[in-house]
Parts: sequence; C-alpha cells; structure tokens
Amino acid sequence: MKAQTSIKVGIVGASGYTGEELLRLLLTHPHAELSAITSRQYAGQTLAQVFPRFGHYPQARSLRFNKPDAELLAKQAQIVFLALPHGVAAEFATPLLQLGCRVIDLSADFRLKNAEAYQEFYAHEHPAPELLPKAVYGLPEIYRKAIKEALLIASPGC
Repeated sequence: MKAQTSIKVGIVGASGYTGEELLRLLLTHPHAELSAITSRQYAGQTLAQVFPRFGHYPQARSLRFNKPDAELLAKQAQIVFLALPHGVAAEFATPLLQLGCRVIDLSADFRLKNAEAYQEFYAHEHPAPELLPKAVYGLPEIYRKAIKEALLIASPGC
C-alpha cells in the first residue's frame, strides 16, 4: 500500500466559528498540513495566541494569522477552505482558482447552480455566477467521483 503524503491546506476566515472548528479537525488530520490561516483581526498573532486551547500543538506556536491575500495563499497551500459568510466567499474563490488552488467553500455561495435561485434565497446577486457550473456539491455519498476531480467544492450546509 502506497503511503499518502500531506497536502498543504489554508483557511480563509480561520478565526470565526466555522474556521475554529476546521482548525481543530485539520490540526489532527493525518494527511493535512495546515500551512496558512487568515484573519484580518488577528493578523500577526500565532494560532496559540488567538486560540490557547490549540497551544499544545507545536505548529500552533509558530503558525501566524495573515490578512487574506490570494497570491500568498496560493504559494502556501494547495487546498484553501473558505470559512467566510456567503456573498464574501465567492470573491475569494475566483482569484484562488485562477492561481491554481483547489477551493472548498463552507458558505452557501456555490451550493446552488442557478444565480437566480441564489438571489431569491440570499437577497443579493451572486458575486461570481460564472463559477456556479464548475462547483461540485460536496456530498460524497452521491458525488464522490466528481469531488475527487473538482477544483471548486461546495460544502453541504445545514
């Protein structure tokens, strides 16, 4: 059996509730190397400073929050999670995809395939309607094969 290598992973919006929960999962994931975390509010601080409960992980004492910057993220991570509110996440997806990152969106921005339906549900126009057809709904029980090949994954929500 071939050993699986670690994948460098970044999180945009790592200081929010969803980002914090994702941090918890990724810090112990055997195939993920947490390499980039962003927060405008906590830029410059270490993960352990912002979330002392993660301080026992050696990585948490050295990994620092940066302001969100697509070019920097693309240099640091292969996969980038967007732990942002809907309407904001789509604005980050476009440049990250153009720079070669795989993107997993935890907001609702790419769950619907139709821009009109998005506007009806969320009361504003979709910020990147051209990406809607490219997104794969991240439900592995149904879309496992498509998820493996997708560059943009819409995480199932509530």
